[in-house]
Amino acid sequence: LVSALKMMGADEVYDTTFGADLTVMEEADEFLERLKKGGPFPMFTSCCPAWVKYVEEERPHFLKNISTCKSPMEMFAAVLKDQYARKDEEDGRTTYHIAIMPCTAKKMEAKRPEFQHDGKPDVDLVLTTQEIIMMIKESGIRFAELEGESPDLPFGMGTGAATIFGTTGGVAEAVARRVVEDKSKNTLQAIQFSGIRGSETIRAVTLPVGDRALRIAVVHGLVNAQKLLDDIESGQEYFDLVEVMTCKTGCVGGAGQPYGLIPVKQQRAEGLYEADRTALIKRSERNPIVTKLLEGALKGRTHQLLHVEYKRPDKA
Repeated sequence: LVSALKMMGADEVYDTTFGADLTVMEEADEFLERLKKGGPFPMFTSCCPAWVKYVEEERPHFLKNISTCKSPMEMFAAVLKDQYARKDEEDGRTTYHIAIMPCTAKKMEAKRPEFQHDGKPDVDLVLTTQEIIMMIKESGIRFAELEGESPDLPFGMGTGAATIFGTTGGVAEAVARRVVEDKSKNTLQAIQFSGIRGSETIRAVTLPVGDRALRIAVVHGLVNAQKLLDDIESGQEYFDLVEVMTCKTGCVGGAGQPYGLIPVKQQRAEGLYEADRTALIKRSERNPIVTKLLEGALKGRTHQLLHVEYKRPDKA
């Protein structure tokens, strides 16, 4: 895909898994801070723009529970535009950022005023995976004849934790890997087999973090998220962290993806888990580019670039 995109005119091609690692780092820190302060709980993940929009429109009293972290796409976009600003000025050029996403709601997210700086969006254009496939075919590019090419550096490196973001349970598992104190291989396997993975529409697991047992929920499909919210509001359920994906099976089943029934989407998810199994780096805090960025260019600026506060539409 990298080779095809460059044939179509891209100067540099990066992997959004880098943005996912940034999101894990920031979301885990926010979650740990909430644990210290005592809430508000549950903390809902904020990667899915359709989910965020639903809460804004239908359950605004839960906005305080949504993580302030931008999605991986928007985190990455803010970093790219910030890092390339000086180079653009020196070269007299303009960085035009195209994000290729499995999700049609990302088009809406990119246009939100929260993700603009100086009147310009951080993501200039969002193309779905279906759209990019059509463009490649129309360009006459034949994949079988292309040489494999890795994403460009420095922003082409992602960990196994970031890779599994695209499937239901992946975000929660990545954050769990970050917050648990024991970083051994046995612990990673314990998280994997805790029930956090699976195809059930609502899954609940308990994981020990320090002297506390954390209740984590994973839900995919908006109708199932609505049911879980009802149970939380009624007091039938309590969770510290809740991962929500609007699409069934997560982003691998996104509306911008090639059509496929549930078994096909589950095969895509298994492909992500296989990539995680073979990844040299399993945890986001061990991504050397991410840690260098957080300790260097982003130090003292993470809130400005990587976080956002969602508000009710009538109070925006």
